[in-house]
Order: sequence, then C-alpha cells, then structure tokens
Amino acid sequence: MALKDILPSKLGFGAAPLGNMFRDIPEDEALATVDAAWADGIRYYDNAPFYGAGLAEIRMGEALAAKPRSDYVISTKVGRIVLDETEDGPRDNGEKGSVFAHGRPNKVVNDYSEDATLRSIEDSLKRLKTDRIEIVWVHDVAQDFYGDEWLAVFESARKGAFKALDRLRDEGVIKAWGLGVNKVEAVELLLDLDGPRPDGSLLAGRYTLLDHDRALQRLMPKAAERGFGIVVGGPYSSGALVGGPNFEYAPATPAILAKVASIKALADRHGISMKAAGLQFSLANPAVAAVIPGASRPSRIAEDSAALAETIPADFWHELRAAGLVNPAAPLPDGI
Repeated sequence: MALKDILPSKLGFGAAPLGNMFRDIPEDEALATVDAAWADGIRYYDNAPFYGAGLAEIRMGEALAAKPRSDYVISTKVGRIVLDETEDGPRDNGEKGSVFAHGRPNKVVNDYSEDATLRSIEDSLKRLKTDRIEIVWVHDVAQDFYGDEWLAVFESARKGAFKALDRLRDEGVIKAWGLGVNKVEAVELLLDLDGPRPDGSLLAGRYTLLDHDRALQRLMPKAAERGFGIVVGGPYSSGALVGGPNFEYAPATPAILAKVASIKALADRHGISMKAAGLQFSLANPAVAAVIPGASRPSRIAEDSAALAETIPADFWHELRAAGLVNPAAPLPDGI
C-alpha cells in the first residue's frame, strides 16, 4: 500500500517538542497542544522513543487515549530502547546535542537488532496506550549520529530492524516502514538495496525552503518514480524559517539568517506567511506524502492549518526562483 494511501491528510503532527525539546514544557501545555491538533482535524501523529526518553510518547498516549483509534494514524521509531534505569550528565546525541536535556532521565540504548526492534515496538505500544502502530521508522541510521561509523550501523539495521519490519508489514501487524533520518544519503542507500521493501521514509530538515538541493539531485525523482513516499519532518528547519534562532538543532549561521531575511522580504511584499511558504513548498514535490511540523503550544496548530490553506500568488514563487532563493529544479505549487 502506498504511503499516501495510509496517511489521512497531508498535514501531520511532529511530536518531538512533546519530549521537552529545547525547553521544559508544562504537562498541561503539552497535552493541550495535542488536543488542539485533534480539534483542528489532524489525524496523523509521529513520535519516537528518543524524544525525551519516552516522554513524548507518554504524553501523546495520554492525550489520545479517549479518541477513537480507527480515526487516526500513528508512526513511531525503532533503534532506541528506553531503560528503567536513569543516568546523569550530557548524552551523546550527535548533531542534536542537548535538545532533549529537559526530557526524562532514563538511559537510552541504541540497538537496531531484530529483537530490539520488536521490544521497542512493544514498549512504544505501552507508552502510547494503543494496540497498534501503523508506520514504523528506523531512527537516525545516518552520519549526524554515528559519523564515520554510520554505514556499519546501517548494515546492522539492514540485518535486524529492516528484516523485522518487512515481516511485520507482510503479516499485517504494521502497514508501512522506512527510515526516519536527517540525512539524504541514508534514504538513497535504502532505495538502492536489494532485499528490503520499504514503503517510504521520514526525512527531517532536508526538503525545506532552506535546504533541498541534495534531495533534488537523486532522491526525490527516484522516490516519485517508485511510489516511495517521503514524509517531510522539520519543514521550518528547527524554527529558523519562521524567525527562530536555531537551524538544524544549533544556532543559525549568518548565511542562513540572511537567506531567511531575503525570503521573508519577498513574503512580506506579497502579504503571505513564512509558514505558508515553507509548508506549500515542501508539499509541491510529488514524492512528498505529508509534512509534520512540530508544535509545543496550542496556538501553533491553527497557524499551521491556516498556512496550508493560505493562497500564495504565483508571482511570489516566480520571484523566489528568479532571486536564486530556491533551486530552479524544485517543483513549485500549481506546476510553476
């Protein structure tokens, strides 16, 4: 089944902020944010054990517990086991640094074996208070976490997690699987493998207005040709696109801030929001099945929905392209 046929809509909810990403989010605020997403009609929710060492899954499970299970779709991730034991001090989170410093103190162990994959799913089911998970992503098997060792980690996932998820999908336990990564190269490698039959992948931060060149070279055309769906995570590039201080989990560089300022000047001239420009750019690519911006405040949900429905004049896209602010090969809305 194609990923687009599984997902209920093109706008989903990215749960990383529920794990206390960047700040200590009050419990009532976190739950109210999920409630706002539900009230706004969002029915696709993405999560991961990594987000606050299980905190995001626990909060989402609480918020959705009373909702009709057949009315929404959940994706979560494997590759990490959250232990009962706790640990102090900073964690090695690759490029993501200390973004979940305010999460639970539970120790998190990286493990992409078949047994760990099955255990991870069972643990997620309990935290999410549900009896099934529709989509499972293999989390962070890429350079940003493992550096020069990433290919060895990818190979361990191929022998373990990929095999297990292929079987679970074929048995009907899950509906789809793929990677959940921040690097294009890992998804390209997955598509080139013989054996595993993934349905799509979650690609965070790599098909946005601020960063999309590499994905356009090979990945997106190949994905569209094969019916391999891409879920775009982090469409606002850690908030940089919409005025935040961070780009890809770290302070934005002067070059990024300058690009944001140039795009915003065009957006302001045409009277459109930066969120609308970001979401609609990502969704214009035929390989993209959905976008999942994260939110930690209820008010952000309405902004995202409004951005998706906002009318953007063709002149904005023409000027964006003419100014060299978007790759000339990138598909734009309405076939521009």
